[in-house]
Amino acid sequence: MKDMDWTVVNARDQFEGLLDWVEQAAQEETAVHEVERSLFRSLLALGRTLLVHFLAEKGLGDCGRSLTLDDGLLLLRGEVASRPYRSIFGEVSIDRYLYGSSEEGVAPLDAELNLPEWKYSYLLQEWGLSFACKEAYSEAGQTLEQILGEGLAVGTLERLSKKSAVDVSPFRQDQPLPKPEEEAAFVVATVDCKGVPLTREKGAVSKQGKRRTKGEKKTQKKMACVGAVYSIDPFERTPEQILDEVQRKAVAVNRPIPYQKRVQAELLDDKASLFESLAQQVHQRQSDDPKPVLFLSDGERVLRSLQQRYLPEAIAILDLWHVMEYLWKGAHVFHAEGSSAAEAWVSQRLQMLLEGKVGYVIGGLKQRVTKHALKGVYRKTVESIITYFHNNRTRMRYDEYLAAGYPIGSGVAEGACRHLVKDRMERTGMRWTVEGAQAILDLRSTYLNGDWAHFWNHHTQAERERIYGQLTFEKSKTYSATA
Repeated sequence: MKDMDWTVVNARDQFEGLLDWVEQAAQEETAVHEVERSLFRSLLALGRTLLVHFLAEKGLGDCGRSLTLDDGLLLLRGEVASRPYRSIFGEVSIDRYLYGSSEEGVAPLDAELNLPEWKYSYLLQEWGLSFACKEAYSEAGQTLEQILGEGLAVGTLERLSKKSAVDVSPFRQDQPLPKPEEEAAFVVATVDCKGVPLTREKGAVSKQGKRRTKGEKKTQKKMACVGAVYSIDPFERTPEQILDEVQRKAVAVNRPIPYQKRVQAELLDDKASLFESLAQQVHQRQSDDPKPVLFLSDGERVLRSLQQRYLPEAIAILDLWHVMEYLWKGAHVFHAEGSSAAEAWVSQRLQMLLEGKVGYVIGGLKQRVTKHALKGVYRKTVESIITYFHNNRTRMRYDEYLAAGYPIGSGVAEGACRHLVKDRMERTGMRWTVEGAQAILDLRSTYLNGDWAHFWNHHTQAERERIYGQLTFEKSKTYSATA
């Protein structure tokens, strides 16, 4: 009996046996979840049998005694070679003809089936990496094993993540634009940074058991620059309402939600690539009737410079939460931490800032330096606050922003820093290479943006072009190649 006939008989026997087992289980006191478990394992086994049958039906990729490539190269049919294929049903062997040498020959069946470069099926990769977007590689492998009975090793998932992440940037550029009716009144770009713990470089001497020098961190970190683009409707508020939110934790009523939010993170030293991507998205999302563009970030000089370069039309707003950090530093120079006096000090100056009185706050701080004859670390702290407010005062017109209904806090960026970076990259014991961290950040941002299924289709098509070029199977039993 031919192999394909055997697989058909085997599949039918498996299915008939499964039906008999279900009928028998129904007569016994079997818990339904145990029935589910057994059914699923049996269906995986049946799936493997049917996959083998499918491959047998496809044949060996026989294009005749020879095939000719578009460049005129004639390849003779050689031996039948096997290659392993790790599917969600388990590993199978795929037999196919090679044309040309056994080392560098062309296998028409490989291109026709769009087999991946490595043995792991694209579906298995998709599942494993989708789990790895949410949890540690080891946990992702364990999740696969729990479902399929066999998982993927940590090293395999790491290599697959780097391989697939190269297609994230081209995928972003090819994304369709949101429909104009799905956009809100303002287009917002926002940026913040979050540290990622790195592995110790090769050759670095471990300092275990040695005392670290002053200011030296136990774990080396590299800052990931996190950006987001979204649109939002106006939300007019008064300084008193802002004070209620940030100081008294009151919940704002009818707060508008972001529309069409897209997040991403860049770990490389050059933040320009992130800003270039954000600017491209902002400009693409503008219609014939341009919307006001807002840019929210902290006061880092590099971010200000990049905003002026890539988004010069944007209304730059200093994130209020970073302003609050500086106000609390000042409060603790003059009042004890946790005291009501410190809270009152912050509230008073925050209200002044929200009313557009930045100059009054700066002047008052200068007077306090003199009045209290501050020295040492206290003087340095207050002077740093003065410098920060002075350098960013053109981005602190909060009275105008509130009247226009602009957002003044980079909650979206801070949320992305936590959800995109911290929740995945800073788990206990995690250490990353720059390349590995960037790969998982790219994949995770795609997953969080809700684009995973579309991205994976893009990736498998891009892999087809990289591996097989533009090879197309011809009925005339020739192979055309334009790669």
